[in-house]
Amino acid sequence: MIDVLLADDQALIRDGFRAIIDREPDLRVVAEAGDGAEAVALTRQHRPDVALMDIRMPRVDGLSATRRMLELPRPPKVLVLTTFDRDDWIYEALSMGASGFLLKDVRGTQLTDAVRTVAAGEALIAPSITRRFIERFLEQRAPGGVPPSPDGSLTPRELEVLRLVATGLSNAEVADRLVIGHSTVKTYVNRLLTKLDLRDRTQAVVYAYEHGLVVPGAAPPSASVSGRGR
Repeated sequence: MIDVLLADDQALIRDGFRAIIDREPDLRVVAEAGDGAEAVALTRQHRPDVALMDIRMPRVDGLSATRRMLELPRPPKVLVLTTFDRDDWIYEALSMGASGFLLKDVRGTQLTDAVRTVAAGEALIAPSITRRFIERFLEQRAPGGVPPSPDGSLTPRELEVLRLVATGLSNAEVADRLVIGHSTVKTYVNRLLTKLDLRDRTQAVVYAYEHGLVVPGAAPPSASVSGRGR
């Protein structure tokens, strides 16, 4: 069972999300919050697996609440939901460790699938959205602000996996492209996260774009299939 917390200042929206989520046999809403401060407090109390987080809320906004949640000993996966398609908000939310970003006009099945996706540890970032908001962010960044490339701590295969993950591919899709097992991909992802001191694969996506490992707008890189599993 996947436990979900709803954080939105509009009760009608929370009611709609609850109705969609609670009809699924593997999902349940364990708490509702009307602002960010309440969301953090209820997260400490109920320890949900996933938090659906609005951005514009009174007292404490969703971005601040997300930051506080992810500093908890057992943080939930945070799925940001908003009616505002703001690139700077998307980038900030994902940079701090949110697992995905959806607009509130998604269909019910898309919402429940998104909850399952982030609960399983996957990043929910459509490749088209990833390219758009990161490209705009990099264009607006001051000259000379590009961080240095990785220091060589990653193996060639780990770099390959990182580039594929950054283009929006799931672990299963990476496994198919590299002709290796799904568990092997998870091992590579865990290793590169540890080496780069990143919280999760969402931060790995941002890291890859920031460090020039993936060119915004480019197609996923062709993978080498030699050296199976290495």
